[in-house]
Parts: sequence; structure tokens; C-alpha cells
Amino acid sequence: MYCVRKVDKDIYWVGANDNRLALFENIHPIPEGISYNSYVLLDEKTVLFDTVDWAVCGQFLENLEAVLKDRTLDYMVINHVEPDHAACIEEIILRYPEVKIICTKKAFVFMKQFGFIADRKVEEVKEGDTKSFGKHKVMFVTAPMVHWPEVMVTYDTTNGVLFSADAFGTFGILGGKLFNDEVDFDRDWIEYARRYYTNIVGKYGFNVQALLKKAGKLDIKTICPLHGPVWRSNLGYFLEKYDKWSRYEPEEKGVMIVYASMYGNTESAANNLAARLVEKGIKNVVVYDVSKTHVSYLISETFKYSHVVLACVTYNMKIYPPMLDYLEHMKALNLQKRTFALIENGSWAPQSGKLMHEFLDGMKEMTVLDEKVSLRSSMKKDETNPMEELADSIVQSINSSK
Repeated sequence: MYCVRKVDKDIYWVGANDNRLALFENIHPIPEGISYNSYVLLDEKTVLFDTVDWAVCGQFLENLEAVLKDRTLDYMVINHVEPDHAACIEEIILRYPEVKIICTKKAFVFMKQFGFIADRKVEEVKEGDTKSFGKHKVMFVTAPMVHWPEVMVTYDTTNGVLFSADAFGTFGILGGKLFNDEVDFDRDWIEYARRYYTNIVGKYGFNVQALLKKAGKLDIKTICPLHGPVWRSNLGYFLEKYDKWSRYEPEEKGVMIVYASMYGNTESAANNLAARLVEKGIKNVVVYDVSKTHVSYLISETFKYSHVVLACVTYNMKIYPPMLDYLEHMKALNLQKRTFALIENGSWAPQSGKLMHEFLDGMKEMTVLDEKVSLRSSMKKDETNPMEELADSIVQSINSSK
């Protein structure tokens, strides 16, 4: 049975949800599922904006047929060629052999590389090109590295709808709801959105800023992403989040404590610090075990908080491997503008603090507090003063930050 929603005058959602996929991009856990959004414009010409992942192709085709009814498909606009959005291109060509494809030059190259199209002419567009489909006139805006080099977004100048590719997307199935004002986004979806942005797009903050500047010149009334809810109200809320994330500014003043513990002693020290911070009035404190928390969640939370404490055991004279993996993800995703505090542990030669400090020094605009706690196997009563000094240093840093 088909499932479609009307987005705006002449525009329909024909996407599908996938609650079976365990790992997005075969790396990020998505227990909340994922939606694959595709849209159809019914004008003098019919236009499909992107397709979906092959896993939900059957539902997508049924939805498309239900919207088109007895009409054929005239155009297919491909904003992004990643297979979770472009895998059904060939199926569309087989069913609608006269369809014309519109995309960037780089997108055409990628489509051929993936084998989505064979010897077929496409209409290549570039920055600022326009196309009229009848009443609706669209403009094509390039968005390279948000988050692939071929990406563009398509702006419907007639009704202010922006087909935004992977920008403004989120994890999570829609479950019958389509619009941001049909859900409690700040309560139920912001964590999905932040984890999606930080892990998928986070590295490319500069490019997102470039797109936001272009978007600021358009009269956008609706944002149609390729994942997650369609935005038709309170656009400023999500645009502000994207602006902050892409500038690598923390959302909140608070402390994220991430510990790497083999036998519970470093964990105990981390919890000791957390309690001291709360007693000193810093109640926005979260604590994570790096060995039990998937790194995609850690990255999302690191983008959120202003201060991060790394409490790490020394392992083979190196940084404990899961902690090192977390640090390497931070660096790969270009995280910056955070303040760190360090707790190291080691039974005979604590080294993790020095090594973590060196790692952070190799990143952009990272501050490491001078106070450091160094433990030998476990925290002793006579080591409460260094922990108290570290807590005071963190509190002072938070209170003096903007």
C-alpha cells in the first residue's frame, strides 16, 4: 500500500522508512531507524527530486506511481549521488524511459562510476542555473562537500521550497509524521539531528557555512532534506543549530567526562570528579564509558558541550585504544574550540595524560587546562586535593567562558 504526504502546493513526499538497518553507512548505530526522503513536483512537467536506498525501493516506486497516477515522469533531479539516495535511478529509467536527468557535472561522473546510468545524456547544471517546469521555476545551488563534492541543492523560487540534499537531515524514522511541527523536535529529535550532523557532515563546517550564506539570500519557507522531518515552521531554530555546529561552537556550557577504565579505578576517579563539579554548582555534567559508548554518540556529545574531561588508563605505554579511537574521530571530524582537562592512570608509568595532551595540541583551537591528575593504580585519600584543584579549575574556566 502506498504512503505519501503532501508537502506544499504541487509537491509530494514519496519516500520511505527503514527500521531494519542496524548501521548507517555500515558504521553508525541507528536503533531509531532512518527515513529516505524523495519528492515529486506535479506541474506542467512532472519532476522527481532524488530517489531512495535500494532497501526501500519497492515502497518508493509504489508511492511514486500513486502520486503520478496516469502521468509519466518527465524529469529527475539528482542533488546527491550517494547510494542511499541514488540507488534507484536505474529502476526509474527502466520504468520511465523518457525521463530526463538533471544534475551537476560531477554527479554525472559519480553516477557512471556507481553504474546507476549507462550511456545516457543528462542535463548538466551549475551554480545559479534555472529551470522552469511550468508554474514552478527552480534554481540550482552548488553545495560541494556538504558532504560529497558533487552535491547541489534545488530552490523552488515559486513557493520557497529548498530541496536540501543531506543538509538539515537527521536519523530516525518518520512514522507517519512528516513535518517538524508534527513532532516535539527539541525533545525527541535534536539528539538524532546532532549525531547525524556531527558524524556525517561535521568535518565540513567551512562548506556548511558557505551554504548557509547562500541560503541566507533566499526566501526559504520550507526545507526538504533527504533524511528526517520537513521544516515548514521555526526554520530559525534549526538554522541556528547548523550555524553553531558548523562554526564548532558548543551548544551548552557543561562538562562531558569520558573515561577509559580497565578495572574500575579510573571510572571511580571520573565519578569522583563529576560529584565534585555538581557540588560546586556545575549541574550540566555527563559521564561516559568510552569502551561501552559507540564513538558516534561520543562525537555528538562532544559537539554539544564546552568542556571535556578525558580520564584514561595507560595501556602498553600508550593511550587506551578506545580512547585513542575517540580522539582520532574528533580530529578527523575537525572538532575545535573546546576546553579539556586530563586525568591519567597507570600502575608503573602513567603516560596517557602526556600523550593525550600532545594529541590535542595537534588539533585546532583546543585548550588544555594546566591542572592534571595523575594516579597510580587507584585514587587515594591524599590525592583528593589534586582532584579538588582540577574541579576548581574547570569551574573557573566555565564561569569565565562566553
